[in-house]
Amino acid sequence: MRSIKGAIVWITGGGTGIGQSAAIELAKAGATVIVSGRREAPLAQTVDLINTFGGSAEVEVMDLADKQQCYKAAENIMERHGKVDILVNNAATNIPTRHWDTMEDGDFEHVINVNINGIYHCTHAVLPTMRANRDGLIINIASWAAVHNTYLSGAAYSTSKAALRTLTDTLNMEEGHHGIRATAISPGEVATEFANQRVGGAAAEGAFEIALKPKDVGETIAFVAQLPGRACINDLVISPSNNRWYSLARSVRN
Repeated sequence: MRSIKGAIVWITGGGTGIGQSAAIELAKAGATVIVSGRREAPLAQTVDLINTFGGSAEVEVMDLADKQQCYKAAENIMERHGKVDILVNNAATNIPTRHWDTMEDGDFEHVINVNINGIYHCTHAVLPTMRANRDGLIINIASWAAVHNTYLSGAAYSTSKAALRTLTDTLNMEEGHHGIRATAISPGEVATEFANQRVGGAAAEGAFEIALKPKDVGETIAFVAQLPGRACINDLVISPSNNRWYSLARSVRN
């Protein structure tokens, strides 16, 4: 395992859930973590949690849906630190009414804009410095829905996460000779508020009792970040041991 002490890490969606857990784990490993998101209060809470154990963290408010804000946030980080060593593209969105018969005009486009276009812009913004340094790691948080079709995730989200795995492949294909690696991590159900966005919600179904915890995925992200530069995990799927997506898939088919 390599040391990431002093590494500059940028995490989108760093105020809650997986993003917050990843920020904490990476800061514990010695990285300076910059957390981004639309709401400053939860981002500040992440920084406060990291400060309690003497870690280093900063807030960079940004709306992933706004192309200019993506590039401006990257520019601000570069001005302060001169580089981004690790980018964790964690922020994502979905809609409560997410199926073909319930989506409204603009819903599909909004999810794709955040979950793919926003990630493209953040990644595109940091690549030049990574190339110049001949080192860089991009971790894209995809989804179980990117690997296995799931009814509950909906058309737009499933499509965006499947596309994200392909986007990850293209990074490794085109940027590996520059010393840049990319990993797509596809978690199954995680006990976060994000899982409650759809009608019904995961918590009400009792899913949180068996779901992964954000810390599980945060520790997985930290593991990937500390692999030696010669090693690339291209694609990693992590799910609850008691994975209810299997039973849900059977019930939907029936």
